[in-house]
Amino acid sequence: MKGIKRFLWLLLISFFLVFSACDLSTGGNKGSSDDDLSSESVKVVTVEQRKSIPLNDSFTFISDMQIGWNLGNALDANNDGVSSETAWGNPKITQTLLTKVKEAGFQVVRIPITWLGHIGNAPKYTIEESFLNRVSEVVGYAKNAELKVIINIHHDGADSAHWLNIKDAATNSTINTAVKNQLYSMWTQIAQKFPNSEDYLIFETMNEIHDGGWGWGANRNDGGKQYNTLNEWNQNCVDAIRNTGAKNFISIPGYVTDPTLTMEHLVLPTDELNKLFVTVHFYEPNAFTLEAIVHKWGKTVPESELKYNNPYGEGTLTLSGEEAIDSMYKKLYEKYIKNGIPVLVSECGATHQAGYENYRRYYTEYMVKSAHNNGLIPILWDNGSSGSGRESSGLFNRSNGEIYSHAKTIVDAAIKAATTEYSEIELP
Repeated sequence: MKGIKRFLWLLLISFFLVFSACDLSTGGNKGSSDDDLSSESVKVVTVEQRKSIPLNDSFTFISDMQIGWNLGNALDANNDGVSSETAWGNPKITQTLLTKVKEAGFQVVRIPITWLGHIGNAPKYTIEESFLNRVSEVVGYAKNAELKVIINIHHDGADSAHWLNIKDAATNSTINTAVKNQLYSMWTQIAQKFPNSEDYLIFETMNEIHDGGWGWGANRNDGGKQYNTLNEWNQNCVDAIRNTGAKNFISIPGYVTDPTLTMEHLVLPTDELNKLFVTVHFYEPNAFTLEAIVHKWGKTVPESELKYNNPYGEGTLTLSGEEAIDSMYKKLYEKYIKNGIPVLVSECGATHQAGYENYRRYYTEYMVKSAHNNGLIPILWDNGSSGSGRESSGLFNRSNGEIYSHAKTIVDAAIKAATTEYSEIELP
């Protein structure tokens, strides 16, 4: 989730959503109608109640994982084509950390994993034993803490810069075959490493797969080649996992995990066990949640404080607000939840901006509550950073497992929003 290319892509998404949902000329922070505000000094906003959730094995499995946490920038960290747990400044993962995450109220942990530099040559693509053992050890920490767990193949597909290269695979059948062979071999080995783990372990096939354009590249004009290629890859992963005898739930990402592109182009794989989830990421509006260009968020903030310079031309853009969150999550509900397919919002949240903590709290609570009310499972992004500003998404101190003092209200609000039924959220 790093780099200027991601920023440009997210800004384009922000522009689209503001234009379509909020009207650029009047501002994008409308959210729910003004009638939803409390008449008492406009201190709370009223939100809709939780929608009906299907009763099937999939939703039974996720009934105790209503809110999750990402162990980001750890096993996914990498430099010069080699992943290393401490490469991006975080300490080694401990049992204490995962225990503290559980004690805080989180119910599932997503452990992003980059496998670069630990994979042997074709045709076996053997995963280095010591690295796979470390992954197993960390998964064991989470299991010991009674957390459900998600593991994946993460930055191997970043910007199509490494072996998981959709840019070239979509136009070259030889490369595509090689990628599918490697995916099949790797997921076979990963699944075999975790036998009889279906009661707590979810396999997420990949992360944010794209060609370097973050959803605004050749995928927009190649006649569907990249979308079709990703659909092939996902089917290949499911086949590999199932052919080991593994009965784990499998979470399936769409293109760049963008909700709109996912709904438009993802074809869910065929699965003999019918145990599939859909994975999306949600950082709207990114100028507030990731880049910290704008410091405040919400319908009561003056429009002038929600504007930022348009990087693509003259004038300014305005942050989208509550209405954009509700609109996207309702679409995911209609597309998947109503049809019995769980959706994991496996990355979401907002960066810390010192002095503006209550806006982060309000955004987090509103976003998580909207997810919960639409039957989605939000999993907050945490990169370990204790700083303030761009991509400072840390919630837990990785050294001792304690919640950062500035993040305590954020964690409490997220847990409350996901696990408690209520209809009014305090405004910042």
